[in-house]
Amino acid sequence: MYERIFKLSAEPFRLSPDHHFCYEHEAYAKARAYMAYAYMRAEGFAMITGRPGTGKTTLIGDLVDSLADESVNTAHLVCTQLEANDLLKMVAYNFGISSKVVEKGELLQQLTELLHRWNREGRRALLIVDEAQDLSVSAMEELRLLTNIQSKGNPLLQIFLLGQPELRELVLRPEMEQVHQRIVAASHLKALEERETEAYIRHRLERVGWQGDPQISKAVYPLVYKFSEGVPRRINLICSRLLLHCAVEQRHQLLVADVKEVITELQGEHLAAGTTFSDQDFEAPDHFDEPEPQSEGEAADSLENSTSKPAAEVDAEQKKKLKLP
Repeated sequence: MYERIFKLSAEPFRLSPDHHFCYEHEAYAKARAYMAYAYMRAEGFAMITGRPGTGKTTLIGDLVDSLADESVNTAHLVCTQLEANDLLKMVAYNFGISSKVVEKGELLQQLTELLHRWNREGRRALLIVDEAQDLSVSAMEELRLLTNIQSKGNPLLQIFLLGQPELRELVLRPEMEQVHQRIVAASHLKALEERETEAYIRHRLERVGWQGDPQISKAVYPLVYKFSEGVPRRINLICSRLLLHCAVEQRHQLLVADVKEVITELQGEHLAAGTTFSDQDFEAPDHFDEPEPQSEGEAADSLENSTSKPAAEVDAEQKKKLKLP
């Protein structure tokens, strides 16, 4: 809805992961470098943890997209508390083995033959397991056993584990020591800092052709950070509501008062961080980016245009540009 009003090419703040909008803040860039290193090692496990909404799936989508020209077959699972046998079936089926095969021995045999064939063809196999904190101990052990499939000492399957902070606790359990020893790289995705929040918002807007409509008060960004705690998915939710609010009100400036109204609604729905807020949170005055200085040529053109028009008309135009009453 608001994309048409503000002449945006797409919705910039979707809640579903989309690596085309990824913003390489400090923690993201570090995590991506670790995962790229793990991929180059072509063995064992790599692990990414982070709070919900911090961009784990986006990061892996970005990495996999960068591997599009590589000879790699990728399977992506989202775990829902799977036990060992069910997990093995999901892995096999996602790598293309027929769902008619249900016996564990036959599944393992066909999966092993498939991995060896890809290896002979110069292809690799990468398994991505999302929400891995929900894996049972037996399922995690099943994954470890799959990494034992080798050819001439080279592992034929590499596994990336994505999950919430509880995944680290699972891997550090005494019975998980063999899995822990096979982790090639691990990284924790933190939320954005306040300075990164503004850059993140502007980055996503610019990706869809934002030309300053709506104009955003500089005082808005710290408030979005405060009530999102720097979590990208929460930032998206708040910003999407703010743009919708402006569109409904048919206004082209986004002000502190708009943030207050939207945050009140979101907290009523238990969707914004924090339980309460006071009027003092919204006392910061609205202010906007200064216009870029004109070049000498632009200044001359402006002067020439102004001298060819009546003074009252010029004055009205200047007020309009400066958004004065």
